[in-house]
Amino acid sequence: MGELSAFGKILIFFGIIMIVVGGLFLFGSKIPFIGRLPGDIAIQKKNFSFYFPITTGIIISIILSFIMWLFSRR
Repeated sequence: MGELSAFGKILIFFGIIMIVVGGLFLFGSKIPFIGRLPGDIAIQKKNFSFYFPITTGIIISIILSFIMWLFSRR
C-alpha cells in the first residue's frame, strides 16, 4: 500500500507542475521579462522564425530546483 501512496504523491506533484506550466503558457505574454532576457535567441526571417529562450530556461530551472530542494528538506 505504501508504493501506491508514493505513486499518488508523484502524480499530484506532476499535476501541479503541469498546471503551473499551463498557466505560464496562458499568462506568459503578460509577464514582461519572460522570453525577452539577454541571452534568449530570436531569429526572424521572411518565411522562418526561430526562438530559443536559453536564459529564461536556465532561470526557470534554477527556480524549480530551489523549490524542489525546499520540499525535499524534510
